[in-house]
Order: sequence, then structure tokens, then C-alpha cells
Amino acid sequence: MNPNHTLRNVYINRAAAFLPNAAVGNDEMEAVLGMAGGLPSRVRKMILRSNAIETRHYAIDPVTREATHSCAELAAEAVKQLFAQGTDPARVGSLACATSYPDQTMPGHGVMVHGLLPETGACEVVSAAGVCVAGMAAMKHAYHAVRTGEHAHAVAAASEAASAIMRGEVFQSETDYQKLADAKPEIGFEKDFLRWMLSDGAGAVHLSSRPNETGISLKIHWIELLSYAHEMPACMYAGAEISDGLFKGWKTFDSDYCRRHSLMAVKQDVKLLNENIIRYTVEKPLAQIAAKHSLKAEDIDWFLPHYSSGFFRDKLAAGLENIGFGIGQEKWFTNLASKGNTGSASIYIILEEFMRTFKLENGQKILCYIPESGRFSTCFMLLEAVEAV
Repeated sequence: MNPNHTLRNVYINRAAAFLPNAAVGNDEMEAVLGMAGGLPSRVRKMILRSNAIETRHYAIDPVTREATHSCAELAAEAVKQLFAQGTDPARVGSLACATSYPDQTMPGHGVMVHGLLPETGACEVVSAAGVCVAGMAAMKHAYHAVRTGEHAHAVAAASEAASAIMRGEVFQSETDYQKLADAKPEIGFEKDFLRWMLSDGAGAVHLSSRPNETGISLKIHWIELLSYAHEMPACMYAGAEISDGLFKGWKTFDSDYCRRHSLMAVKQDVKLLNENIIRYTVEKPLAQIAAKHSLKAEDIDWFLPHYSSGFFRDKLAAGLENIGFGIGQEKWFTNLASKGNTGSASIYIILEEFMRTFKLENGQKILCYIPESGRFSTCFMLLEAVEAV
């Protein structure tokens, strides 16, 4: 970039969300996902009471139990909704796509999404990997693409098809092996826990250097991402195993071992999560970020947190209070109860509903919070409502 080039303001002009199929209630979940080992989960009801999720969506036909959408298809549907709202696909110069678990190891997730959007023509495409913060890494790339003036218009999208690796059939080899060993055909808590926590969906945003000519736009003041992997071990992972304190990826195991241990399933160290998520995704980073930007809690009109479970709501409030950044919960907005935990897509789905349903006033400040327990990363983004004049 030319060092004399003036950086541009960046605005979220539009947001879209795509949630596949009809909402699935708590009593229907196991019928849609299927039972692991032919046995009902012993922890499902306990986890659902804790996470406060009432409905979610799955890319699964509830009758045939066949997949209805791939992860790339979910993202493409969200982007197409931007086009339906007025985003000109031919003007999209940069497309940044994220997911926690792509449909394949290669090609990259982004180009698979682009392949479903021929109306965009040739454009820059970026794939962001990770867990929840991956969605914000994609948004930050799109933000920089516009801010530097390299592209006039950019689209960021995030999608999750978690159901593809949570269906009961995924664990068949593992439970069959346990039966042969005269053990109860149950999967470990670190796997079963997430079957009742994660769901499917996608979101997308259109960014440009100009606010909308009518209505509200959201100006992006900054996006801050911080990783604490230099201090913390892996907490949420897939395609790997932790054995004798060593983290080993799927390439180090033979195919039979991978099948018998459901190695590709998503796993979570719940104890590590509960003991560290607030410290490493709220208290340490926000204290640093607030000081950097001279940000005070009283500056915030709305708080949009993506937390994975209602279990963490009061813990999050306490963490904010601990660093002198308490935000009254009347200012909070999340749709976890109705849309579920869609990982990297969650903040996009929250933003879409927030922009569509709230009457925002010019100058109002919105703080977004996106934690990730993969190896403890976090993101905070500050937005400002801008009303067309």
C-alpha cells in the first residue's frame, strides 16, 4: 500500500443470515441427530438445562436424516441473501469465508463457497480457519480490504454444518468397538457434551467505504483479535487427540484407530473451559483493548456477546465487573436461545437480527464480543450506528 494513501472508513451496509430447515426443539434433537450406539444420551437433558438453548437448526432432513446442505452451501445461501437485499455481486472485490470445520481438507473453504457464487466473477478469495474467532478473522480481512482502498466492496461470511460430524452414525465404529470389548456403547463426555451445544447456520456481511444512502449503517471503529495459545493448551479440537499430555493430529494415527476413537469428532475439555474462558477471553484482553482505545463501559449503548451457553452469561457479567467494565444486561442482545450456538457464524447471525429488529439511533456504540476456546482466543469489535442524512 502507498504509505501516503489515506485509510478509509468502513461500514457494514448489510447483514444476512441463513438457517437451514425448520427449528428443532430440545425434545426433537436426538431424533434428528440420531443416538450414538443406539442408546439415548445420559447427559443431554443436563446440558440443555445449563445452556439455555431452546431451538436450533440442522442441515439434516428430519425424516430421511440425510444432509440438506454442506458447509459451503450454507455460506453461499447467506451471501445470496445479501445479493437479494441489493449488494451487487459484480462489485464484490474480496470474499472472505470462515468455518470451524470445512467440508474438505482441500481446496480451501473460501473457494468452495465462491464456486457456488458464479455471479461474482473473478475476485479475491480468502479462507479463515479456527473456531469461533475464525468468523471475525474473515471479517477483519474484509475490513482491511476496504480500509486500505484495495477493494471498494467486500463480503465476509461464516458458516457451520456441525451436524455433519455429530450424527449418531459418526460414532458407529467407536460404539461397535466398545461392544466387542464388552463395554457400554457410550461416547465420552467430551464428545457427547458438544452434540447438545452446537448447531448449523451461516451469516454474511457486505462492507464498503460508504454508508447506506437510506437507513442505518454500522461503522467499524476497530476489530481486535488476541490469542493466548502461548500460555494455554488446546481446549476444543477435532481431528486430533491429547495423549499423555501431548497433542497429536490425525496424521499420526492409522485409519483404524481414527475410526475406533471417532478422532474426527469435535471434543471439549469442559474443566479447562470453565476455569479459563472468562479470564482469557474477557478480563485479560478487554482490559488491554479498552486501555489501547480509551474505551469506557459508559461509552457502550449495546453489547452483543457470543457466548456458547447460558451457563456463562452471569460469569461474563462478573468478568466485566472484575475489570471495571460492567455493562448492564438491559443493554445485551443475543439470540442463543432461539438460534443456538453456530460457532464462527454466531456473531453474524446475531448482527443480522440486531440490525433488522432494533431501532438504532445515530451515534450509538455497539461492542461485540466473540470468544474462542480452541486454544483460548478472543475478539472485540466496536461499531457505531450511522444514520443516513
